Amino acid sequence: MELDLVGAHAHRAYQILASLVTPRPIAWVTTVGPDGTVNAAPFSFFNVLGAEPPIVGFCPADRDDGTPKDTARNVRLNHEFVVNLVDEAVADAMNRTAASLPYGVSELAGLGLSTLPSSVVKPPRIAEAPASLECQEWGTLQIGDNRLVIGLVKRVHVRDEFIDSNSLRILGDRLKTVGRMAAPHWYCRTTNRFEMVRPA
Repeated sequence: MELDLVGAHAHRAYQILASLVTPRPIAWVTTVGPDGTVNAAPFSFFNVLGAEPPIVGFCPADRDDGTPKDTARNVRLNHEFVVNLVDEAVADAMNRTAASLPYGVSELAGLGLSTLPSSVVKPPRIAEAPASLECQEWGTLQIGDNRLVIGLVKRVHVRDEFIDSNSLRILGDRLKTVGRMAAPHWYCRTTNRFEMVRPA
C-alpha cells in the first residue's frame, strides 16, 4: 500500500509514522518556568543529531488549543533544558509526567522523584534517571506545525554503574533504557539485543 502523507492520508501521518519509526528513544525533559517551577515532560520525537558539536533534538508539540506546551514555552524563555534518559526503573514515573497539567504546575509532585542541581544550566536533573544531558538551546526550527528544538549538550551525567570510569565507555549491557513503539500506548524494553560486526 502506498500512502500520501502530504495529501489524501495527511490526517493519519502521526499515527503511521509513530507506529513505523520504532523504537524511538525518550527525552524526559526538565525545564524551569518563570516562577521557578520545574516542569518534566516526555518526548519520543527525539534523538542525538551529531557529535561535533554534540547536539540533540526533540519536538514539543502544541496543546489542543494551539498554545505551546510548557516545555516549549520554558525553553523559549530560558534557552536551557535537561534531557533525562528513561530506563525500566523510571518508566512508570515518566509515563505519569505525560499528564496535561496547567502551566506552572510541576509534574514531579507526588511521584516520589527527586531533583539534583545541574552544573551549567538552571533546570535540574531528575536524580532517578540513569543519565542526564544538560543542554543549551542552539536554535528552534519551525517547520509547518512542527517545532524542532536543537540543544547543544554541555554536560553529561551518568550514574556510576553505567560507565567504565577508565575508558569512559557506556556499559550498554547494564543500561536498560526503554523505547517508544506504536502510538498511543506501546513501549519496548531494550534488553533483547544482538551484535553485528560492521564490515571493514
